[in-house]
Amino acid sequence: MGAGRLAGAPVSGEGLKFFADSMLGKLARWMRTIGCDVEYERSIEDGALIERALREERIVLTRDTLLVRRRRLKGRCFFVESPIVADQLKAVVERFGLDSAGFLTRCLRCNARLERAAKEAVKERVPPYVCQTQDEFSVCPKCGRIYWAGTHREGMLREIERMLKG
Repeated sequence: MGAGRLAGAPVSGEGLKFFADSMLGKLARWMRTIGCDVEYERSIEDGALIERALREERIVLTRDTLLVRRRRLKGRCFFVESPIVADQLKAVVERFGLDSAGFLTRCLRCNARLERAAKEAVKERVPPYVCQTQDEFSVCPKCGRIYWAGTHREGMLREIERMLKG
């Protein structure tokens, strides 16, 4: 059996939007890390998830076999077979032709596109050491979270490479 099965969703990665069900929170976060537009709510009823996904033209990512069978999702659903997040990410990336070109361009917490921020605009909101050692910042316009290229960035890149190779 393959890494994932599709119920007729589009195949090109460009411009795709996703909705990860409640079983796929870690996958949603890693997909956001590589720049994918992925909505996720920890506790959302199936009917509400389907309505929102259809309204926003999103492909539903799920491990729920009952959700996959819902007629309204025909052609808009991808069944993620593996329980392992690295395998999940690899399956979705391969199926939809995604890449990591948008690395850290979305808020990992709320999915909004990050915006560049001047150092002066964020200096009171970041640790002094970060302000001294970093020159480029991004901010989430929705939740206000601030991002910069700290040491964690390289670790995240290595982890994505490891997950996608495996």
